Amino acid sequence: MNSIRCQTQAKENKMGNKVLFLDRDGTLVEEPFDNQVDNIEKVRLMPGVIPALLRAKEAGYQFVLVSNQDGLGTESFPQEHFDTTHAYIQALFSTQGIFFTKEFFCPHLESDGCMCRKPRAGLLKDYLAKTKLDRSRSAVIGDRESDIELANNIGINGLKVSKDGPAEETWEKIMHVLLDDPRQAHIERKTSETNISINVDLDGPGKGEIHTGIGFFDHMLEQLAKHGDFSLSIKCTGDLQVDEHHTVEDVALALGEALKEALGDKRGIQRYGFVLPMDEAQARVSLDLGGRPFSTFQGSFAREEVGGLPTELVPHFFSSLAETLGAAIHIEVNGANAHHMIESCFKGVARSLRQAFLRDGNEIPSTKGML
Repeated sequence: MNSIRCQTQAKENKMGNKVLFLDRDGTLVEEPFDNQVDNIEKVRLMPGVIPALLRAKEAGYQFVLVSNQDGLGTESFPQEHFDTTHAYIQALFSTQGIFFTKEFFCPHLESDGCMCRKPRAGLLKDYLAKTKLDRSRSAVIGDRESDIELANNIGINGLKVSKDGPAEETWEKIMHVLLDDPRQAHIERKTSETNISINVDLDGPGKGEIHTGIGFFDHMLEQLAKHGDFSLSIKCTGDLQVDEHHTVEDVALALGEALKEALGDKRGIQRYGFVLPMDEAQARVSLDLGGRPFSTFQGSFAREEVGGLPTELVPHFFSSLAETLGAAIHIEVNGANAHHMIESCFKGVARSLRQAFLRDGNEIPSTKGML
């Protein structure tokens, strides 16, 4: 067992060390933050930081603390006050099995113009000279733009964390980006008819934030995200004063492009997906992410429009999606209620995508070796 562990460790060292360069205040512990000895009880850990760092530790990361501490060692910020508070913070993390390999603190003010104050990398000069980094996996994590700039200066990823900021700046989300190899894409499509921005994360929570200007269409796209079990945000400004056609078509084209980009080389996916009943309606969906676009739609609707969405655009949406996604999508739908029929189509496609997106292993699901 020991020989295997040594061989594995040697292989990891050859690739370089995975290191997280961590800011302290506002990143590990909350800000505002008082360094006085009699205010230690005010120290609060950032939400989710302990489970996040434990995940990183299990994945083989080392932790290096890099923090600007303005005026440290001066009368206004005595060294002993800092030492007492910092020892308390170290103890909080060590009780959970989290330790810092190195700790670097810059005491200078911004006006001093020193080379060791973040975002300059002088504080890390000797460490970086002696340490081989896995630069593709290492990262700087902090709450300020100076942390992101530091990451750029040393040639690694920079990730921002905040307590009350956007959802993507939580510790949980940061670990998702670092450790889960997320399949994500951002697409912007701008024409004289529509202006579209789309974000997808195939491994994110099944949640959609959709704004196209067509209420029922938004609802259907939310169903894709919810029942497809992926994160989807869409913002579209279209020429609805002319017609709904351009908005529906261009959203479908951009969405297919985003899903295709997020899938990458499709390694490990299930590739195929299949059905869904909804009350009196039933949609039978067959789907293949094989790279060859094709679409068929069998079914007719008794109404010309549902919630601002022309029913004639429903088949067109799926054919446009198939075109840029590179998928074969076959849909058969029947029923008496147009709302139910359309919703069963979107939910059926969503469930088919969910099954097809699933990763199991690392092989390309094709004898050709590529999709």
